[in-house]
Amino acid sequence: MSNELLTPDYIFESSWEVCNKVGGIYTVLSSRAKTLQEAFPDRIIFIGPDFWKEQESPYFREDKSLLAGWQWEAKELGLKVRVGRWTVPGEPIAILVDFTPYFEQKNEIYGWLWENYGVDSLHAYGDYDEASMFSYAAGLVVESLFAYLSMDTDRHVSGNSPKAVYHANEWMCGLGALYINSKVPEIATIFTTHATSIGRSIAGNQKPLYDYLFAYNGDQMADELNMQSKHSIEKQTAHHVDCFTTVSDITANECVELLDKKVDVVLPNGFDDSFVPKAQAFTRKRKLARRKMLQVANALLGENLDDDTIIVSTSGRYEFRNKGIDVFVEAMNRLLRDRDLKKNVVAFIDVPGWVGEPRQDLKERIDSGLPYDTPLEVPQVTHWLHNMGHDNVLNMMKFYDMHNRHEDKVKVIFLPCYLDGNDGILNLTYYDVVLGNDLCIYPSYYEPWGYTPLEAVAFKVPCITTDLAGFGLWANKEFGHEGQLEDGVKVIHRTDYNYSEVADYIKDTVADFSSMTQKQVDTCRSNASKLSKKALWKEFIKYYYEAYDIALRKAQSRFTN
Repeated sequence: MSNELLTPDYIFESSWEVCNKVGGIYTVLSSRAKTLQEAFPDRIIFIGPDFWKEQESPYFREDKSLLAGWQWEAKELGLKVRVGRWTVPGEPIAILVDFTPYFEQKNEIYGWLWENYGVDSLHAYGDYDEASMFSYAAGLVVESLFAYLSMDTDRHVSGNSPKAVYHANEWMCGLGALYINSKVPEIATIFTTHATSIGRSIAGNQKPLYDYLFAYNGDQMADELNMQSKHSIEKQTAHHVDCFTTVSDITANECVELLDKKVDVVLPNGFDDSFVPKAQAFTRKRKLARRKMLQVANALLGENLDDDTIIVSTSGRYEFRNKGIDVFVEAMNRLLRDRDLKKNVVAFIDVPGWVGEPRQDLKERIDSGLPYDTPLEVPQVTHWLHNMGHDNVLNMMKFYDMHNRHEDKVKVIFLPCYLDGNDGILNLTYYDVVLGNDLCIYPSYYEPWGYTPLEAVAFKVPCITTDLAGFGLWANKEFGHEGQLEDGVKVIHRTDYNYSEVADYIKDTVADFSSMTQKQVDTCRSNASKLSKKALWKEFIKYYYEAYDIALRKAQSRFTN
């Protein structure tokens, strides 16, 4: 066997988050697109769900001339697709498919899945049906497009039949991968689980995941936690594809224990720093972000906090325990009484909750531009929520009597909306908000990779994370020791049971940061930026090439034996 890697002529990649910005996988795929588009110009083709139909999508630009011959064929086959470009750096080809017509065939599709792969769809609920029908539609799209491209010998590089890879992300795309595996065996299949559904569920249900990982049986836990169908599709896909992958060593352990399958290669999540503004623009944006954040805080709290205030934040999905939001609130509560804290701190929780509308009383204060010396009522939140009485963040603050009083040196503010630049209060995008922070804190309990700390360091913001996050483990490996704030990333050791120590470590780290000289802060910022450069896609894309090679060789062996 030669040492040269096999490379695909075409890569088809499907995900629920193609042109659909709902979570971290959107960032993985959209930031990687440019690197792959440069290596495989218009031969990397993304397939996503079509939620926009006739409406204009902010993430997709239709182009009827792209793959025009196939578009006509697809229509003849009854496939409802739109072909165009994903409006992210690199602008790769994206195909959006309307999967709603397949609900009528749902039972037949699930029957086929059970007979051929033993996947149990009987216990399906929630998003299982929707994801499965999309995945099935994506499989049909790739089957048809591959047949078209195989006939069109001018388009591909290697002469006879093109070498192709189908890359499915998460359990949501498992059905499509199994469909391709069965119906188009010449296409090599790759499956990436970004987090095992059962691991996330164990952690989210307050059960200790790590100490007992060796003893958990994935199938048994799926029964106990009512996760049979998602676990079943994920496990069978992992076992049947040509190359099974995940995003970090910590999740690779989980796959062995909960899916009974070792991963073939780990694909860490990289970053594309074209999002990061350059020198003068960076300074200008940072100043603007800080001014806006302090303006919102002052209007809400009736304070006059100046630019010497330390701005810290946590962000991510609203998984109260998994993302460590509980520990963040705990640490800020302890920091209130810490004598070593030298400056005022404003701590933002930038996590989308069940948001109602922006607070008009707050908006009026901000618009007036006047100083105020009395707080608004409920000075802990910028937008009204639909479930004020049942919200975890507000309830925990209430339990600890954290009311952002004038004498408190630490004020905690919940910003419960997607930061898309149009939230009605801050009106800044997420990246512009991150850039304004002094310190970002992500004390995750369950975090397969951890985009939020990687994004923070890319914007030169030092951060605190844990060694239960894939990114935290990777950072420790890069440093050759447990990361400290001076390195740009403080990596705290976290276990199933040391919640209290983690809160203390965070409190102490923020207090230490408050007494750092400007020179020390600059060192932290510079080292954070240096570390982020080691996690650019150009450094990590080699692992993908390895996965393509493994999958293509396996697919080839089906036809040579």
